[in-house]
Amino acid sequence: MIPPETPSTRAIDAIRGTGVAHRVVTTASAGSAAESAELQGIPVGALLRTIVVRRAEDDYVFVLVPAGRRFDWPRLRTHLGVSRLSLPDADEALAATGYERYTITPFGATRRWPVIVDAAAMAEVVVSVGGGARGVNLHLAPADLVTGLSAVVVDVSGAADVSAE
Repeated sequence: MIPPETPSTRAIDAIRGTGVAHRVVTTASAGSAAESAELQGIPVGALLRTIVVRRAEDDYVFVLVPAGRRFDWPRLRTHLGVSRLSLPDADEALAATGYERYTITPFGATRRWPVIVDAAAMAEVVVSVGGGARGVNLHLAPADLVTGLSAVVVDVSGAADVSAE
């Protein structure tokens, strides 16, 4: 059997341009974070969700939070020194990043917005971020992720309430 070719996306081109060690992992589209992690062969906590947060008009930040953890708005507001943040709708997120929902990643976004990586991600050996298309993932060491994106590491999540799942 011939292995599938590595897809070409803006995210893959962008990470290659950083020189950061990474691996492209392609899977079938998943219906949940748990399924995506299983398909990729990683723990759920190593799967990073990319959340686009609006600070003001035409001013956004990418926040990378491990799946299975609860995003903490007050911690993020404190870190950014703002009293109000919001989530853009799908059309606004597409306009701000160049990516459709569920494919958003800081790598290869149409504009370079600041990136915050949740501190919990740093405990993983390898993390997975979106590769710019459904079923395309980038695996890399958390420290390399931070370096490649010029990100800051901030504690912006808490343990998820497993009783609510």
